[in-house]
Amino acid sequence: MLSDVEIAQAAQVEKITAAAEKLGLTEDDLEFYGKFKAKISSEVWKRIEKNPDGKLILVTAITPTPAGEGKTTTSIGLADAFAKLGKKICVALREPSLGPCFGIKGGAAGGGYAQVVPMEDINLHFTGDFHAITTAHNLLAAVVDNHLQQGNELKIDVRRVVWKRVLDLNDRALRNVIVGLGGKINGVPRESGFDITVASEMMAILCLAKDFADLKERLGKIIVAYTVDGAVITANDLKVTGSLALLLKDAIKPNLVQTLEGTPALIHGGPFANIAHGCNSVMATKYALKLADIVVTEAGFGADLGAEKFLDIKCRMSGLRPDAVVIVATIRALKMHGGVNKKNLAEPNVEAVERGLENLEKHIENIQGFGLPAIVALNDFPTDTDEEISAVEKICAAKGVRFARSKVFAEGGAGGIELARAVEDSFNDAKNFKFTYEDDASIADKISAVAKKIYGADDVTFLPAAKKQLVEIEKFGFGKLPICVAKTQYSLSDDATKLGRPKNFNVTVRELKISAGAGFVVVLSGNIMTMPGLPKRPAAEQIDITPDGIISGLF
Repeated sequence: MLSDVEIAQAAQVEKITAAAEKLGLTEDDLEFYGKFKAKISSEVWKRIEKNPDGKLILVTAITPTPAGEGKTTTSIGLADAFAKLGKKICVALREPSLGPCFGIKGGAAGGGYAQVVPMEDINLHFTGDFHAITTAHNLLAAVVDNHLQQGNELKIDVRRVVWKRVLDLNDRALRNVIVGLGGKINGVPRESGFDITVASEMMAILCLAKDFADLKERLGKIIVAYTVDGAVITANDLKVTGSLALLLKDAIKPNLVQTLEGTPALIHGGPFANIAHGCNSVMATKYALKLADIVVTEAGFGADLGAEKFLDIKCRMSGLRPDAVVIVATIRALKMHGGVNKKNLAEPNVEAVERGLENLEKHIENIQGFGLPAIVALNDFPTDTDEEISAVEKICAAKGVRFARSKVFAEGGAGGIELARAVEDSFNDAKNFKFTYEDDASIADKISAVAKKIYGADDVTFLPAAKKQLVEIEKFGFGKLPICVAKTQYSLSDDATKLGRPKNFNVTVRELKISAGAGFVVVLSGNIMTMPGLPKRPAAEQIDITPDGIISGLF
């Protein structure tokens, strides 16, 4: 079979205006970035805001493994399947980060015959949104250091500057740095560091803003530092909110592309789900719901991360409510959760699948706990046996959830018809949506609720620094904000080595950060890093481009 990039390069796709027409959009509604990419004009919302909302499908997955699950591929293939069934459909996804593209995970444009195109552009610079976010974030950092250099009128405590710089690459050497070295002319020396752009509050703000006015208001609330007296310093205090908003004036507009089969796709924003809130922008999702009858969206990593944050953060802030939730699993991943080494995953092993099904069961229970109908999508591999598939079907029947096999990687939309029909059937199921915690619960109680209900922890351990920060959060009036837990994606616990369904564990909270602009409190657990590192052999070593512009090795 051809590689993902070869399939994308061989595809004969129409100009982006054809996909736009399927949503009722004209050339005048678009701001073009070449033939196959466009941004949707902000004027469009005034015309469509009173349209009824379509059905919203959230795609999530079991706890990810190196074997892969195919959540984005399933989302795209499911949308193509609905298109084949004659539905007015749109898929709404996140933009990929350059960090994983050149690291170990690869891109996020789908795979096989269920991809969004132009795949190379989407996985690389796309329409420049991430560069705009990076620049706005770093402008604010530069202004903080300039303020210190120019007399520090606001009496900022140089030991309590909390606004780092960002870069959209994996670079562990920048996690902790000292800035301002080289003498008085080069600034005030202090400790700082870099986060990856997709973990930044600036990214979260873009993705959670309901419109440009809301974006600007959120930018002004960003806490960058504390004074020597312990008061907060915001972007508004530094008088740069307008400049930050200016840099994001185009980035806030949703991007329109299409699948290999011509299904419209809105791809906008890209916060990581293990260290940020893991969902595409509120604006893109709402545009899609007003333009299509059915919308497929995804949330990063397992249901304990992306789906929990989609439901407890994005839905809480936006009023969105999914009509169905698809949980993607593979036999290969279930075997890994059942204790099988990666090199042995092709060998039949029903017993390992049955052990690994504990992980799937927990994710099903979590979605049912939100009061939403769940559908398990088993992403097909040629090595899957009938006995192994039957084991998954039995668990789904026992849990009262629908089951469907997905063959979209190899067959495109045609391989997703079974899944599409199962999802459509679930629209008639009873729903009783509820959050994991209430707004008026304390931050500590919210953390405890997520840890116990979603992860299955016995309790939460707060380290001394986190205990002090809990008091400070209440003092500054941020105790009613929702929480965004930064946690390893490889386990339901905060320990990446605990596969399957861990039991008898505590979640350790080491640090809390107020993201006042985004509107949540970040909870750092375990040993999670906000700037990833590259593996021993990064994907960057395999990527190349010919003098004719033909790209290889990108996946």
